[in-house]
Amino acid sequence: MAAKISISKKLSSNNSGLRIDVLVAKEYPQYSRTHIKRWIEKGWLTLDGKEVRPSTKVKGNEVLKIKAEKEELTKDSPEKIPLDIVFEDKDLIILDKPSNLVVHPGAGNKTGTLVNGLLGYNENLAALPRAGIVHRLDKNTSGLLITAKNEITYLDLVKQIQQRAVIKKYLALVVGEPISGGRINTNIGRHPKFRTKQAVVEKGKEAITSYKIVKKYKGYSLLKVSILTGRTHQIRVHFSHMGYPIVGDKTYGGKSKYPKGISPILREKIDQFPRQALHASELEFIHPKTKKKVNFKISLPKDILELITFLKND
Repeated sequence: MAAKISISKKLSSNNSGLRIDVLVAKEYPQYSRTHIKRWIEKGWLTLDGKEVRPSTKVKGNEVLKIKAEKEELTKDSPEKIPLDIVFEDKDLIILDKPSNLVVHPGAGNKTGTLVNGLLGYNENLAALPRAGIVHRLDKNTSGLLITAKNEITYLDLVKQIQQRAVIKKYLALVVGEPISGGRINTNIGRHPKFRTKQAVVEKGKEAITSYKIVKKYKGYSLLKVSILTGRTHQIRVHFSHMGYPIVGDKTYGGKSKYPKGISPILREKIDQFPRQALHASELEFIHPKTKKKVNFKISLPKDILELITFLKND
């Protein structure tokens, strides 16, 4: 059953001139703008008993009333999908997402996604946008992902991400051997020719990636990568642009290149690796409830570790 929300408050004259949707979002930060917009559309939010529009300006001294139900925002179907939960408390879940798992349902992926699995695990997540997931990982990128379990936590984490306060670190196995670590600062936007791809383009949005060398192999390198921005396919685009594409990246990897002296067995392993060798290995943020800094780390998954073993032994 949907939770009932009942609010009655006389507004101050200091609120005069503010839009009603802006005022309510400011006064009640525990509710998302999506919910507030729906309440207005359904007539559940009134001023002096009259229905309003989101753009309605407050005069001051009106009585604000909200009689609403906290509706489901995620309409996707719950499914029993195994979840690798690294941490869970009353406010959030930290998951280790495997490769080959789509995060959000979309065209061609209506079921079998992480959202479906989360709804199967906890039906209350349907009251949150995207079942509480606050950031994304590509289908074939593995690693840590945050899911909020309530609206206050969701809004707080989204704000932290917008303010670049969530530290996200990755491990990436790339083709080539960079001389040293560095920082990549470009603009990324939709590819001018291939509309399903991203690219470094002049009129794109700022994208910042820094990286350090963890280990070099014969013609390959394991890098620790940090992103200050969250552009679509950012890491993959940046390293492809730098000439060090991520191993297994069929979209941005370009024509396969191999170092001199590589064995046929290793070449076959590289060719057959089914995904980009990119893993979200670390998350750091301020816990919305405790206000303390929390940090989560996980090691590389089995498939990338096995590939590194072949690189070491070649």
